[in-house]
Amino acid sequence: MQNCSSITAPIVKGKIFSINQCPQTTLEQKEMKIIPYASKVESLMYAQVSTRLDIALAVRMLGRYQKDLGMEHWKAAKRVMRYLQGTKDYKLTYKYSNDLEVKGYADLDFAKCMDSRKFTLGYILF
Repeated sequence: MQNCSSITAPIVKGKIFSINQCPQTTLEQKEMKIIPYASKVESLMYAQVSTRLDIALAVRMLGRYQKDLGMEHWKAAKRVMRYLQGTKDYKLTYKYSNDLEVKGYADLDFAKCMDSRKFTLGYILF
């Protein structure tokens, strides 16, 4: 089991989620119904919007499976929570500068969503 300080990213690089990871049998569906996944994702969304933009991609990916989650989705949500616990002292700092320079970066994973073949776009401005 990983401790909080060993988690360096909210999701594992290259991790792909899909409908194939959702419960296939009625027994698996029953087991997953007792897990408070929607509540956790909602809490993560609040944290993301309020203060933690670094978890935006993970929260977006996890939000896709609120209706039919699988154990892999639940494990990923718990990993994001452990990441937040381990990085709770991180913060953004701003300093005064007379030179205003705006830089922007974007990244796109073309059709990486295995279910809908939609892309995920991320961007950041400095």
